[in-house]
Amino acid sequence: QVQLVESGGGLVQIRGSLRLSCAASGCTFSRYFMGWFRQAPGKEREFVAAISGSGLTTNYADSVKGRFTISRDNAKNTVYLQMNSLKPEDTAFYYCAARSQVAGPYEYWGQGTQVTVSS
Repeated sequence: QVQLVESGGGLVQIRGSLRLSCAASGCTFSRYFMGWFRQAPGKEREFVAAISGSGLTTNYADSVKGRFTISRDNAKNTVYLQMNSLKPEDTAFYYCAARSQVAGPYEYWGQGTQVTVSS
């Protein structure tokens, strides 16, 4: 059973930075495509960023391009989301997710971590 545990969320001022981490267990981590998603109050969950198992391929939502960076350390079974130049609209609960197929649905989800950007 794949388990994902996020950490690193918190309260940050506008234009500040945070780094989220997601530690995986119960799987051969490098075989999984990893993603970050977020959900703000009253809104649907939305895609933020994703990274291939090797780490060579990444993609981002337009709203975070140039500000957020997804990366992974397969030796530590961990995926990261570096968030810079944070805006109030980045306030949300952030989740990491894992999928075993390149084009399949995300099969495993973490519990999430809250990010609040204050002005």
